Amino acid sequence: MSRMASLSVSRPSARLPRALLLLALALAPTSVRAAGEVRGEARGDAAVLDDPTVVLVRVVQAHKSLVASDVVLTGDIQAQAQTNVAFRTNGKVAERRVEVGDHVAADQVLAVLEPLVQRANLDNARAALVSAEAQLTQAKVTFERQKQLLAGGYTTRPTYDNAEQQLRTSQAAVDSAKAALGTSEEQLSYTELRAGVSGIVLSRTFEVGQVVQAGQSVMVLAQDGPRDAVFNVYEALTANPPEAKAIQIILQSDPSVTAVGRVREISPTVDPQSGTVRVKMGLDSTPPAMTLGAVVIGRGRFGGREAVVLPWSALYRFDNRPAVWIYDPSAGTVSVRGVEIDRYGGTDIVLKGGVQPGESVVVAGIQFLRPGQRVAVAPRSAAAGEGGR
Repeated sequence: MSRMASLSVSRPSARLPRALLLLALALAPTSVRAAGEVRGEARGDAAVLDDPTVVLVRVVQAHKSLVASDVVLTGDIQAQAQTNVAFRTNGKVAERRVEVGDHVAADQVLAVLEPLVQRANLDNARAALVSAEAQLTQAKVTFERQKQLLAGGYTTRPTYDNAEQQLRTSQAAVDSAKAALGTSEEQLSYTELRAGVSGIVLSRTFEVGQVVQAGQSVMVLAQDGPRDAVFNVYEALTANPPEAKAIQIILQSDPSVTAVGRVREISPTVDPQSGTVRVKMGLDSTPPAMTLGAVVIGRGRFGGREAVVLPWSALYRFDNRPAVWIYDPSAGTVSVRGVEIDRYGGTDIVLKGGVQPGESVVVAGIQFLRPGQRVAVAPRSAAAGEGGR
């Protein structure tokens, strides 16, 4: 009897945890629903709780605002004037006296051709001049003799005229020989390559022993003088020039070195490979540290313009194109629309087209959307607490 009593007493105690578990499971849906209702009231959107197909989103109304920002460009220093240096006669290169990067004077000899042909022509011209001068001397003596004989009546007039004609012919031959000698001397001087201007050798395209033609460019020389900061920019920037004509130029290797540049030249064509336009900024004064080829940074504030600006969270990818979700208040649905991006900012994007002012754009909850999706708009306070949505 005592054993049966103990068993009857112990069974209720063994079933107690199981009963508590069933009670907790029975009460759990009630507590979850209560929590959901509280959460729904905080959001102010009962439709989310009543219809699971409705997605809670946050939207902003698109409007145009003035967009003006600093534009940072990277370029390099170049000479405003470059000279292509070439020999003025044909020949074989015998000597090269400068290298790339050397600074040369205007009358400095840069290279020399083998002058064999030119020296031979010069010797022939000198010999021809000596011969012409000897004939001129003989013609002068003959003319003077005929002149005296004619005065004494010992010669005829035709003989005198022939002597005079021979004198004039000899004088013309001497003049021609002198001109030919000058040409030969000039041709010999052409075997020495001179730039004619002072500057720095940027490149060369010949070697000793190479045969070059007259007019063939063999060196490129950057002339001393003003310098440009050259940038490759996108075409949109050239259509909207900076507010200030002056652009700050900063040396990348030493930001303490600065200069002021002004737009001097804009290329009329777009580079087909990079899609950029070359812009040259003339420097008012060039610091010594800004040598040729030095990398510089240009900073300028471009003119303001009106454009639609949206947060980064509104950007979506659809059909491999940038897009956004547009909210239709009358139907309570959303649709996807492709947009054109003008510029990416740190926290926002500037649109070139695709969204009109006054339209509502979804900026939170886009990962749950599909075309035609029914949505409910959350108040700002609730959406701020649901930043992850």
